[in-house]
Order: sequence, then C-alpha cells, then structure tokens
Amino acid sequence: MHDQIFVARRRLLLRAGAVVSLGLITGCTTSNLLSPDSGTGSDQTEATLGYVNTLRKGRGLPALSGDPVASVAAMHQAARMASAGKMRHNIGWRDSFYDRMKGQGVTLPAAENIAVGQKDAGRAYDAWFNSPKHLENMLGNYRGLGVAVAQNSASGNRPYWAMVLCS
Repeated sequence: MHDQIFVARRRLLLRAGAVVSLGLITGCTTSNLLSPDSGTGSDQTEATLGYVNTLRKGRGLPALSGDPVASVAAMHQAARMASAGKMRHNIGWRDSFYDRMKGQGVTLPAAENIAVGQKDAGRAYDAWFNSPKHLENMLGNYRGLGVAVAQNSASGNRPYWAMVLCS
C-alpha cells in the first residue's frame, strides 16, 4: 500500500513539474525553447492534433487530447535529435525509449513517432500517415499526444520532429 501511494505521489509530482515547465516554456514570447547555442524548438501539439483526430474519427476511434507531459517528452526528443544531427529513437549509450518515457513521467504504455526534414506539422503528419508503423501508433489505444520540432545550426537547421502518444 505504501509503495502505491509513493508511486502515485511521484507520478503526480512529475506531471506537475512537466505542466509548470510547459507553462514556463509556452509563456515565452518567442519559439526559442532551447538556448541559442543548442538550437530552437517549438511545441507543435495543437498544430498536429487536428490531423490525428480527423484520422481517428474516420476510423471510429476516440479523439486524443494534448498532453503536457507528452509535449515535454516530445520536445526533449526533438532537441536531442537536432543536437546529434540524427533521426533515431535511441541516441547515446544505454538510451531506451522505455527509460526515457518512464523518467519523464509519461503514462505508459506509450509510442513515439519521429521524422526529419518536414517544413511544417502537416508535412510531418503526412510522413507518419504514409508509414505503416507510424500510422499504427497514431491509431493505437492512447489518450494523449505531444508533438514538437527542433532545429540546430550544427545539424544544418533541419527540422527534427517527435510525436509522443501516451495512455
């Protein structure tokens, strides 16, 4: 019983921290979410949510909601990819999707879609829609969604996209 209370409190604190962080990020007057040395990024959840929910509605599935914790996790992954100049789910030693999601307080099970090079949310969505595995993720049994894009001059300012879907 004590363990369940501890886990519930930890999850609540992680979510609250993510909400506060997201509030601080979205309260900025520019879309520069990273320091100038590391690049720029922006939350694209609202820009993408309509596309995903139209798809889900057409398949008889419930709509997703924007999830602030998933948005922070997506921003983190997009920024990591932009910094590394690599489109990969796992960047670095002993880096697993599960550990990243769990460590950031994302409600599991979860899924992640990534992309690179698309100029806007509609094109990123199209890339995911046309990929069977990414499409499967968008149609999965999830309730929340976060989407972000990041760029870095060290990687040619190519846009790196991340979508995190969570339960």
